[in-house]
Amino acid sequence: MSEPDLSFLDPAGRQSAAAEPTPRPPAPHPRAPGASAEGLVAELRAYQAELESQNKVLRYSQAVAESAYERFETLFASVPLALMVVDDHDMVVQANSMAHRSFQPTERDRPLTALMPFVCPQDAARVREAFAHAQDLGHSEVKEVVFTISEATRITGDLHIAHIDAPQTSGPPLSQFLCAVIDQGPLLAERQALQHSAETLQQRNEQIRASEKRLEAVINSALDAIICVDQHQRITVFNPTAAALFQCSASDALGSTLDRFLPDAAQALAFAQLTTQALLGEMTALTASGKELAVEVSVSFERHADGETTTVFARDLTGRKKAEAHRNELEAQLRESHKMQAVGTMAGGIAHDFNNILGAILGNVELAKADCAAGSPVLESLLEIDKAGRRARDLVRQILTFSRNEPPQRSAVSLAEVVHDTERLLRVTLPPAIELHMQLQAGLPPVLADATQVEQALLNLCTNAVHAIGTERGSIHVEAATVQPDQRLTERLGLAPIDYVALTVRDTGPGMDAATLERIFEPFFTTKPVGQGTGLGLAVVHGVMRTHEGGVDVQSAPGQGSRFTLYFPVATGATASTPTSAAADGPTDPAPQAFPSATEVTASAPVPAAPPSPTPSKKHHVMYVDDDQALVFLVQRLLRRRGYEVSGYTDPHEATAALRTAPQAYDLLVTDYNMPGFCGVDLVREARLIRPDLPVALASGYVTAEIEQAALAEGAQALIHKPNDVEELCATVQRLIVGHDPA
Repeated sequence: MSEPDLSFLDPAGRQSAAAEPTPRPPAPHPRAPGASAEGLVAELRAYQAELESQNKVLRYSQAVAESAYERFETLFASVPLALMVVDDHDMVVQANSMAHRSFQPTERDRPLTALMPFVCPQDAARVREAFAHAQDLGHSEVKEVVFTISEATRITGDLHIAHIDAPQTSGPPLSQFLCAVIDQGPLLAERQALQHSAETLQQRNEQIRASEKRLEAVINSALDAIICVDQHQRITVFNPTAAALFQCSASDALGSTLDRFLPDAAQALAFAQLTTQALLGEMTALTASGKELAVEVSVSFERHADGETTTVFARDLTGRKKAEAHRNELEAQLRESHKMQAVGTMAGGIAHDFNNILGAILGNVELAKADCAAGSPVLESLLEIDKAGRRARDLVRQILTFSRNEPPQRSAVSLAEVVHDTERLLRVTLPPAIELHMQLQAGLPPVLADATQVEQALLNLCTNAVHAIGTERGSIHVEAATVQPDQRLTERLGLAPIDYVALTVRDTGPGMDAATLERIFEPFFTTKPVGQGTGLGLAVVHGVMRTHEGGVDVQSAPGQGSRFTLYFPVATGATASTPTSAAADGPTDPAPQAFPSATEVTASAPVPAAPPSPTPSKKHHVMYVDDDQALVFLVQRLLRRRGYEVSGYTDPHEATAALRTAPQAYDLLVTDYNMPGFCGVDLVREARLIRPDLPVALASGYVTAEIEQAALAEGAQALIHKPNDVEELCATVQRLIVGHDPA
């Protein structure tokens, strides 16, 4: 391997001592022809001494040159810069190890044989121009040149170029360039990091300023009074709400001590060592003029390098206390008003049932007269008269009791009896598509309550469920059981740790969302359209439970219905008062499934004691369906005396099953319109599906155009408008049967 050319170390073109030609010994002086041999020997000896001296100088120069070469090689190899010697043809003549590590870090990378292939195309023109300047001026430099090492590796550095002329033994010197690449990557990365840090710092400063503006806006627009005090309890922040609440301007309040406005809150700042926030509850505050205010106070403690800051939140309770006082004053009026509204709502249904009862009484009276005239027994008719009279008496008693305007008189009450009594009132307003289910635990203990208000609360909950279900089919479940609420429930409802009777009303309605649940007990809050509710029902329920030292729990979710649970405290050491039962001293009378409409009435005209019509050759079979047992019994006796066979049903489902079992056994179907959980139009539809040619009549005391269209659309051939006398009923039955008799 040839030794590297080090001539570029001498930019001036001077040669080193080692490069100088070997000195030739001086030519001997020409000797005179007659010189002696001794003179020649002396001359030769002098010449030899001179040669030895020159050899010493030559050896010293060679040693100096070798030492300089070694120093250069060491410096060239160990300098922490990428150094390379490039000729005029961009060929790398020599490169140090740093250059090889930078430009060829792995064996797969491009070898360092030329410099320009490593230069990024965007910087190639600048690099060529720099070489041209170095050729003319002797040196040049290019800033931030990008050298592409591989697809994933790049070097960004400053390129310094020095032009040198390398002398040769013969011929002109070679033009070469000493190139040094100073990697600027760390500096650029640091510069970019500083720029990024500056941008980040600027963004954070902007965010801090925006946060400060938002915080200032929140503090200034807060509905609560916000006061910040320093570690010496001097006010540093006083928002506009605080200025309005304490009737003091912010400029006057700043710098004052906290006890100027909140004397009791200043003592609570000792909690700062124990917690970061605390709810102090209701306190008495002072305005700037010394007026006392009721406020709810909470505090927040913050620790920082400069000390501690305490933020005090004060909420004015004056309006709430006035509202509560006003609400307490109005509760009695609300109960009375809602009671009157409930009485008006039930009036139609109660009158409807009254008409049925009175019709049964009058019909049985006429039958008794006929029996007496014919010498028949009158005991059965007299018993029916007695039963209907007692039912009418019970209804009058319940209406009068419900509408009493008396303060609550709590006593030991049998909740089961109250629920059963209320059930009869509930069923009067139930639409046909809604079913009512009762499930009471056996042996319920008496509760300490006012029976009238319990009835009112239960009626309001069921009415609310009816309105929630609307026109859809659904069901209402009323349940009662003895429970002992757990600790979480007692704390949430404020109940005493004793036994309770839980009265639950749940429906299959659409349910309520969280926003509605928060306001359901507010007076006059309602989700019903204008004119369809006052919003007092659930408010009255809440008031009733509060006066009874109980509680009401609500569970509801959209699409899952609603569940209201009333907790009545169990009465200890007392006997439950039992309402007078209508069936206590007479034959058992099934509870009516529903009260028909207010205009519905049965046979009220006197029944003439005419002889029965001629017995036909074949007894026609009539199916009569009505939810009132007395009416069914009366119609059965009336039509049987006219020669008809009558099957009476109070349950439309049983009637449908009987008709499906023997569809050809009946010649006529007469059904009431309003029945619990079932509409007469539905029964007409089922009957027409079972037997299309069966004559069907629909009876109702209140026939609207919609009911008439629905009945006729389902195939009803007659609409019997109640009240009607016996002759009219029998004539309609005869007309429908004869009109469809094949004979």
